[in-house]
Amino acid sequence: ALHYFPEYQWLVDFTVAATVVYVVTEAYYSIVKPSQEMNISVVWCLLVLAFAVKVLFSLTTHYFKVEDGGERSVCVTFGFFFFVKAMAILIVTENYLEFGLESGFSNFSESAMQFLEKQGLESQGPVSKLTFKLFLAVLCSLIGAFLTFPGLRLAQMHLDALNLATEKITQTLLHINFLAPLFMVLLWVKPITKDYIMNPPLGKESVPLMSEDTFDTVRLWIIILLCALRLAMMRHHLQAYLNLAQKSVDQMKKEAGRISMVDLQKMVSMV
Repeated sequence: ALHYFPEYQWLVDFTVAATVVYVVTEAYYSIVKPSQEMNISVVWCLLVLAFAVKVLFSLTTHYFKVEDGGERSVCVTFGFFFFVKAMAILIVTENYLEFGLESGFSNFSESAMQFLEKQGLESQGPVSKLTFKLFLAVLCSLIGAFLTFPGLRLAQMHLDALNLATEKITQTLLHINFLAPLFMVLLWVKPITKDYIMNPPLGKESVPLMSEDTFDTVRLWIIILLCALRLAMMRHHLQAYLNLAQKSVDQMKKEAGRISMVDLQKMVSMV
């Protein structure tokens, strides 16, 4: 059996169930519009993220248990790299990166202060902005460390899937699927996407190509389409992953010398 495949299958099943619950809940609140009930549909999305991080954490602990090799050092190095990168990104203002952290933190602080005032407590807010950004940087560094080896494996599967694909359309879709995370990130970089759409350089007059609400809707639909594309290309990636054992055996046949059956089984099981 593939390593961590049952956990992955359970996560996919839970994600589908959580998506159905989220859609039904949002439809209920859009139609009925109850005022005395609290909408907790976002909690299901947070649960999916939490369980995904849990699976990644279990996968990373497996690399830390391996004594041979430098997997542990690679994870720690990439963790510090992503921490520095996250700190650098958090310094950039909202004029360039449309993350909404400033407004989101302000709304969260105001809501928390109002809640504490109703409870009869005096507070300047739950946490300071610096502490909030430091927490985000640490969280991003952990997620980056968790995604180090899955990212390297995905890159290898992408190359193998391209070699296995015979049709041009399949190869094009594989390239788009591989670059999909970059496309998603660029949608929130204002000088690259939003500024050109809201203020296009078309002659003397600047006429927006679409409204801001329409642009936000288009971004969400692009994310949904790219996620659907990744699910559609999953079969090619899984086939490329299953071929890694045969690829290792073929590479071993080209090498001189003998190998024991135990070492051969270890080589195949490490895939």
